[in-house]
Amino acid sequence: MTFQPGNELDQEEVQERVDEAIDANDVVLFMKGNRLMPQCGYSQKALDLIGQYVSEFETMDVLPALPEYRAALESHSGWETIPQTYVDGEFVGGSDVLAELDERGELEATLTDD
Repeated sequence: MTFQPGNELDQEEVQERVDEAIDANDVVLFMKGNRLMPQCGYSQKALDLIGQYVSEFETMDVLPALPEYRAALESHSGWETIPQTYVDGEFVGGSDVLAELDERGELEATLTDD
């Protein structure tokens, strides 16, 4: 199988995937790449921070349709930047916000509702 550049997902399909992932998961990270192969340092950092406190969470790779994912996520968060973390349907932030919460000792409670 050869990689074919181009997007097979339209904006409506991506919006549906984003909406469903946010609604169906306690914690979801929209990132560049996946758990096994993060494709940017910020995504790796967010993955590591979440993984300290939560073993089961959803990740979604935005790279197959990056412009569409940016638009869909912006409709939820007001942010275009990736990665983005949602907990119980609410936007928490990117890797910088997760790191700040962790430094203040608030990340575990944010992720686990404790």
